[in-house]
Amino acid sequence: MPKLLYASTSPYSSKVRMAALYAGIAIDLVPVKTEDKPAELTGANPLGKIPVLVLDDGRSIHDSRAITQHLNRVSKNALLPRNPDKRLDAEVLEALADGICDCALSMVYERRTRPEDMVYQPWLDRQWAKITAALDLLNANPPKLPKKITTGQIALRACLGYLSLRFAGKWEKGRSRLIRWAARFDEKFPELKPAIPG
Repeated sequence: MPKLLYASTSPYSSKVRMAALYAGIAIDLVPVKTEDKPAELTGANPLGKIPVLVLDDGRSIHDSRAITQHLNRVSKNALLPRNPDKRLDAEVLEALADGICDCALSMVYERRTRPEDMVYQPWLDRQWAKITAALDLLNANPPKLPKKITTGQIALRACLGYLSLRFAGKWEKGRSRLIRWAARFDEKFPELKPAIPG
């Protein structure tokens, strides 16, 4: 069985776990702490980043989007539409959700790794401005939630879960449609809820 090296608080790990659950692909979950630089992780991904999917033949797939593409192929398109336009929409939504997470993680690490007097506020403000612009766009036109969802919707749910974990009370104001969207997602796909960051 493929092994997923992951962290429960990582939104990218969450997206992959949710995608595997949704596609019905069994994976062995192996929690890792990237700061410990375990040999199992660095041997599978020289960047020491998660998630990493280690296949039965020993090959490693890293970067969550490469992993979701692999899961889509293995599941015969359970995660991405065959229609080129619909697939493009799904891939762009996944990229936008991942981009929000990139900005949010950058903010978390800025505070976590620097002494308080060296935290660069203009950097934090710039990342937050990117996040709010993307959230406002999504709130104005939340993605549909059909019976068959894609990696796009899955990535967005993982993203909102991460924002709730790290920026609770900060991202929600004025975004009631996005909050309702996340609640509807959880109602429609309760089996995916355990994989949401937390």
